[in-house]
Amino acid sequence: MPIEPLPSAYQPPDPRTADGDVVAVGADMTPGTVLKAYRSGLFPMYLEDGDLGWWSPVERAVLPLDGLHISRSLRKATRRFQVSVDADFEAVIRGCAEPLRSGSWISDDFVETYIQLHRLGWAHSVEVWDMDGELAGGLYGVGIGGLFAGESMFHNVRDASKVALVHLVVVMNEGAGRLIDVQWKTPHLESLGAVIIGRDAYLDKLAWALEGPDPFEKAHEVDSL
Repeated sequence: MPIEPLPSAYQPPDPRTADGDVVAVGADMTPGTVLKAYRSGLFPMYLEDGDLGWWSPVERAVLPLDGLHISRSLRKATRRFQVSVDADFEAVIRGCAEPLRSGSWISDDFVETYIQLHRLGWAHSVEVWDMDGELAGGLYGVGIGGLFAGESMFHNVRDASKVALVHLVVVMNEGAGRLIDVQWKTPHLESLGAVIIGRDAYLDKLAWALEGPDPFEKAHEVDSL
């Protein structure tokens, strides 16, 4: 069972009252604050001016558990890799944070916070390994009840991050997960089935998802496609 971190004095505002994607600015990156924010429908990301922003996108995107698009080439790709769950969380988040990776935004304090959340049982990773045992890609995010809030993914080998997402959906479905949050709909995620449901609909689903069972309790027993 996940362990609750030290409580946070931060009180996240109601995202429904916000005008834009950024709901609040400030607070801290302690595990207690970050976990409380996810439970309120927010996630952290620094703003361009360096301030810590708490985001709840108006056009919130999710990946429906019955809506994953698996092309013929992707199905073939799943046979070229081995997949694990929570086998090397730190390697995955550091792969996502690699400074040379296009669009990388994950700072050292983010890495440290999510590693702490992983040790407490709240953050999870899916690792994809090539046949030589080298890490080819993966993804990580925060799991609370039946919610998985995806944070980032990376690949060193073509299709490895997509294979990680396929396995995540398998884990969620096999473990009675309820909601995969992908924050924004990018062309890459849209090609895999991500859709926009909007902030209000997301917040309605969030309350239901948080009450669901934790699919990662049995994740290590799930085989990939």
